[in-house]
Amino acid sequence: MKRMLVLQLARFGDLVQTRRLLATLTRDVRPLGGEVHLVVDTSLLGLARRLYPRSRSTGWPSTANRTTPPRPRPGRYLPSWPACVSEAIYCLNFSPLAMAVAAMFPPEIQRGYRLHAGQPDKDALLRLVFRLARDRRGAGINLADIWAHLADRPVAARTVNPPAVAGDGGVGAGPGRPGGPPVAAPGDPGPGGAHAFSGHGRPAGAAFRHGRAGSGRQGPAAPARSGRAGACRNLTGQTDLPGLIDALTGLSVLVTPDTGVMHLAAALGVPVMAFFLSSAWCHETGPYGAGHRVWQAVTECAPCLEAAPCPNALACLAPLADPGLCRLVAGSTKAAVPSGLVGYVTDCDALGTLCRPVAGEDPTVGSRTAVRALVARRLGIDLPLAADLSPALVQALTVESDWMLPPPGRPAAGEW
Repeated sequence: MKRMLVLQLARFGDLVQTRRLLATLTRDVRPLGGEVHLVVDTSLLGLARRLYPRSRSTGWPSTANRTTPPRPRPGRYLPSWPACVSEAIYCLNFSPLAMAVAAMFPPEIQRGYRLHAGQPDKDALLRLVFRLARDRRGAGINLADIWAHLADRPVAARTVNPPAVAGDGGVGAGPGRPGGPPVAAPGDPGPGGAHAFSGHGRPAGAAFRHGRAGSGRQGPAAPARSGRAGACRNLTGQTDLPGLIDALTGLSVLVTPDTGVMHLAAALGVPVMAFFLSSAWCHETGPYGAGHRVWQAVTECAPCLEAAPCPNALACLAPLADPGLCRLVAGSTKAAVPSGLVGYVTDCDALGTLCRPVAGEDPTVGSRTAVRALVARRLGIDLPLAADLSPALVQALTVESDWMLPPPGRPAAGEW
């Protein structure tokens, strides 16, 4: 019986973004009586089982936090894992812990990140992605699609999440993690959120906040329905992660920055209106699927590094504070797009999901289109060649090792 193992030991949003890869693996092994095993941090086990009922999910205490009891010895979890895998193991996290676990398995079945001869190693696609990170503004590959293309013949991007269809449950407002720029404060939908209420014509409101999963600083929370326009209840910490699915279902729109709640809403087919700035780049981690809306700050310094202090006095916040944005969010067709801001609508093509500019000046759309065409060609996918797909770009993103046979002991799987 074919058995595959996916190691996803990262955060809440990353778990949801594994959806296309898991759908692909399930398609390949279930008809043959096989199984897909998913290993996540114990704090996300309930959500994983709810999101992926066709996979066998296992929790492993990979993230220390103040809200869980003392961790048992990791060794008690490890001996049974190699017996669960006969086909492939997908290690999705560039971390010593994840790669050490992957190293327990035969090298020829390891995909994604791994340890080879004691050194970190990765598939050819991931090596290319690391090169793309030198110019994030010019790259446009969604993280969910990067993981999905570690497998052969991923399922079509349009089939991963339901179409974005507005329900009648009101507007959800999802502020970001502590210390990050919020879209709304507890009990207050904020400027963007308030105008989203008006623009969608819904008499109900919702507010919730979510931090890093398992951080211990904030618990997930669910939106609550309100009886009058503009009203907003803060239910921070009053639901668990599986309960958040029920709370999001049926919303007319979710207003949020780049959060795990955003990815969960997209997975449920809830329309998303997302605001991206600072280190968040919608072409990398935007809402997956077609029909979502994103407002992206495109100041010269964006996207920046999440771990580095801002040297520009948070310049990317200025476009989001422009009154014109509120009018646009509320549905105005006459308001001008603030300088330093671009509006996108998400769509899907043969490579995966992407953000198509529909408002404002997008200075890097040409380079992103060219990069997508180059990556698609490497993967054997037919995408129209971009005008900016120049020899210089191909040369900059290609190294000789891409075309060499792997060294002895390293699996050929994952090479171009």
